[in-house]
Amino acid sequence: MRTRVADATGVDDPSTGPVRFEGVGVVSDGNVLLLEASGSVRAGEVLGLTGANGSGKTTLLRVLGGLLEPTAGSVEIVGRRPDDRDPVFRTALAALIGAPQTARDLTVLEHLQFIAATWGTGAAAARSRGEELLAELRIDALGARFPHELSSGQSQLVALALTLARPFRVLLLDEPEQRLDPERLDLVIGAIRARAENGTAVVLASHSPRLLGELAGSRLHLEEQR
Repeated sequence: MRTRVADATGVDDPSTGPVRFEGVGVVSDGNVLLLEASGSVRAGEVLGLTGANGSGKTTLLRVLGGLLEPTAGSVEIVGRRPDDRDPVFRTALAALIGAPQTARDLTVLEHLQFIAATWGTGAAAARSRGEELLAELRIDALGARFPHELSSGQSQLVALALTLARPFRVLLLDEPEQRLDPERLDLVIGAIRARAENGTAVVLASHSPRLLGELAGSRLHLEEQR
């Protein structure tokens, strides 16, 4: 079955933007992981990917993020083919797909400082940026902890903070609601909404009706491949 993008009223949205993909399919070892996914996301828009486990949501995010080469179809992120060696693509995209890599001997705040500094922020500003992200997600008290000292819910919020610490025009998120209670989910919804309102194109995979209902201006439903 061919999937399609629809706006909140169910009318196809053919407009293009920083994210465009057409007829994207992935086959691995004879198994179809994703079939004919097409859509586009404008600046400031949130596209929600829905479907059962195994329908290809994470696979599509991995293709958009340049982590997986599609078997068929085409992808453009800010007009570029996904390629980590392309500085334009690399600067344009941030993604939370799986747990981020962390160093055991760096605190949460030091991780945030390091990421911000890697993208050209001065030392003092990098620290300030890290503190702002911790405050936004109400995890200020975690700044001095090491990643292995966090609970699963705390780790999820820190993972989001690490993703947001760098510059981006496109944001990819794989089930950002994982392991979060309703109060923490509110914080995540607020953080994503703020980025979209600032012009970021967001693509997120989610099973949360609440998160999708509050954020997704359009949805792409993927059918499980059998």
